[in-house]
Formats: sequence, structure tokens, C-alpha cells
Amino acid sequence: MMQPPRVPGQAVRRVAMTAVGACLPERVLSNADFERMVDTSDRWIRARTGIRERRVVEKGTGASVLAAAAARDALARRGMDPEDIDLIVVATVTPDTFVPATNCLVQHLIGARNAWGFDLNAACSGFNFGLAAVTQFVASGAVERALLIGADVMSTITDYQDRTTCILFGDAAGAVLLEPAQDGEGILGFHHKVDGSGSDLLVVPAGGSRLPASHDTVDNRQHYLRQDGRRVFRFAVRSSADAAVELLEELDIAREEVAFLVCHQANARIIDAIAKRLGMPQEQVVKTVHKYGNTTAASIPTALRDALDGERIAPGDILLFSSVGAGLTIGTSVVRWGGERGPA
Repeated sequence: MMQPPRVPGQAVRRVAMTAVGACLPERVLSNADFERMVDTSDRWIRARTGIRERRVVEKGTGASVLAAAAARDALARRGMDPEDIDLIVVATVTPDTFVPATNCLVQHLIGARNAWGFDLNAACSGFNFGLAAVTQFVASGAVERALLIGADVMSTITDYQDRTTCILFGDAAGAVLLEPAQDGEGILGFHHKVDGSGSDLLVVPAGGSRLPASHDTVDNRQHYLRQDGRRVFRFAVRSSADAAVELLEELDIAREEVAFLVCHQANARIIDAIAKRLGMPQEQVVKTVHKYGNTTAASIPTALRDALDGERIAPGDILLFSSVGAGLTIGTSVVRWGGERGPA
């Protein structure tokens, strides 16, 4: 039985994703390229991550450029004018600038003159957390049409001298249009958590108020992402599977009813381990990590777009979105896909 999203207030209506857009840079960074940059090999990278290549932007390209392109793609698929959008939320850890927020730049770039919005930082769980946030606005009737965009230019905070992390990340953006649902579709529920005790496991040490930029922070390469890969791996597998089981039980949905698992695309081994713990066969797991790498907040919507382009997902399918990110954040959502709508 479908359950309404947990929304405060009295005017509650179901919300659906009606279009999905994506933007992937043209430039490809292959494992062979990394063999020339650091002490690694294609065989080593594939065995430990499943990644073959990833996309990266040209220098000077901000997250807003990718986000706007993904938003335009979603709007074009829906046949909707940007001026019909009421709200824009951008999930990112790589904003163009600290001030102003990236959603303001996107609003201007796409011509969404009637929209307001904000940015959201939940790292790799940004899309899942954003989905929960934006659903509340549409469900309550505060807005009619909203864009949720996951966009990250991870190449700007990746240390290409660190062989353990530089092989992981790519740049991308994915956007979904959220509107009031029709029969047989909708966002069914969320189960999100934060465990701040693990905040040191995945971090960009400098650049914030605690450690502002200085000659020393730049010289010490503290503006690049650092992670404890082994501990993050163990946490991701355990917490993702546990959160998924809890949410499905809460919604009274059997795991056999889930058509596809769409994980955050961090590492093929993590995705496989989560699927195994959930008892889901590989044919029901969406994977794009091999060709795009870890694109942080963009990974779930771009993986969804990829599966739709491959005609794998059909109206009525139940989709399970699962993510773990810096914070540490745990994001889990369940959606009944209704299909992309035609022109508004």
C-alpha cells in the first residue's frame, strides 16, 4: 500500500518526479590517463572501484553551468517553460562561490524568473535529502512545480597527486522536475539519518570558518577532499542496507516488490555489497559508476536518466534510492515511477 510522504501541515498531496535531465561533460578522463599521472593501473582501479572512466569539465566551469544544462534538459523533456518553475534547489558540495548560492546563478541562467530557491549540502546524499525537502513544498501546496538539481564539479576539490582518491571522482549534474502526482505514481517515503561522529572520515579540511584559506592551507593541499576509504566503505554498506530495510518495512513494501536499486555511484564494490545484503539480483541494480565515476550529488539522478534512456524502468516500478555521504549522511527514498509526462 502506498503511503503519503511525511509532511507537516494539513494540505498534503502526493508528489511525483515528472521529468529527469542530465548533463555530462564531454571530456573523458580514463584509467589510462591516471596511469600517466600517478602510481596506479587500469587493472588496479577496475578491481577496487569498477571505474573505467569519468567525465571532467574544462577549467573554469562552475557547477551552475552543469546544473543549468541538466535543468534545461528536464524542462525540455516536459515541454515546460522555465518561467513556470516556482522553486529551484541545488544539492552541491562544489558551489560556484560561497556567496551567492548556486541556485541563484541557475535561476538566472535558465530564465526561471518566478522561482526562488536555496542550496543544500549533504554531500553524496544531497539528492536524497533534497528530494525530501522539495517534496514538502510541493506536497503542502506552497509551490506547484520545482526543480531539484544535484550538481558537482568534483575535479575542483580532487587532489590529483593522491592515488587513493583522484581515481574516484567525476563531474556531472542531474535534475528532476517535481509536481503534484497523478494516480499510480509518487514519492512514497524517506528514511534519512546523520552520524556526525564520522565527520572526519570524508572531509575538505580548509576553506571554511574553522580553517580559512591561507598560504599554509594551500601549500598543505588542505582544500582537497580527504577520506578514510576503508571505514567509509564499511559504514556505507552496513548503514545503507539497514536504512533501506527499515524504510521498506515502514512503508509495508516487500523487497521483492522493488524493481530497481539506484544507489549513489561511489564504488561498484559498495553497490554490489548493498545489493547482496538486500537480496537484489544484479539485473535489478542500476550502475553507471564504470563510465562516470563518483559524481556525488549528481550520481542518483544521472543514473536514473541512464536507466530511462536504456528503457529499463517502466511506469509503476518501485525504485529504491540509497546513498551515504560526508557528514556522515545516510539518505534513502522510495519512489513509484509514473513515467515522464508530455508537454505541460
